[in-house]
Amino acid sequence: MRWFWIDRFVELVSGQHATAIKAVSLAAEPMFDHFPGHALMPNALVIEGMAQTGGLLVSEYNDFRERIVLAKLSRSRFQFYAEPGDTLLYRTSIQQISSNGAMVRATSHVGDRLHGEADIVFAHLNGNHGDRVLYEDIDFLIWLRLLRIFEVGRKPDGSRLNVPAHLAHAELTSDRIDQDGIGGAESTAIAEQAN
Repeated sequence: MRWFWIDRFVELVSGQHATAIKAVSLAAEPMFDHFPGHALMPNALVIEGMAQTGGLLVSEYNDFRERIVLAKLSRSRFQFYAEPGDTLLYRTSIQQISSNGAMVRATSHVGDRLHGEADIVFAHLNGNHGDRVLYEDIDFLIWLRLLRIFEVGRKPDGSRLNVPAHLAHAELTSDRIDQDGIGGAESTAIAEQAN
């Protein structure tokens, strides 16, 4: 199982900044261990949520072709713990981006209160590691659609983000059937009708 520490994006401006939310739920498995009798969301998981938000922002800059990994947490600071019932708002902004990686500044808020802040360094995988398939393109596209990146994402000029050609191709050629019995482009058409 893969853990996703963001529920959806509410804003993304290509190459600039992104905002995502995460509802902290008592039903999440890690809450049972942190801490018995008083459930808290571990700050390490908040950092992972910030990193997922910032990492997808950095990855989108290159049409989701680069493999991005968290390389270093330069700084982090938290004001209080997030508890079940809280909604975390992650805000990330690209401070620097190059062919080797990127640096992102991230904050988390609960309501209007600053909860945490971090400086995160990402690396672009290359060579032997860059060729490794982390996700099949169709699975990655499904995840991006669930996070609503293409619904809220914008280019710096305000125009809407498009699905990159390599991901659109994967969707059109997919014969994979998801758990609802719907595959590829058909699932996209149904999702768009529902909105």
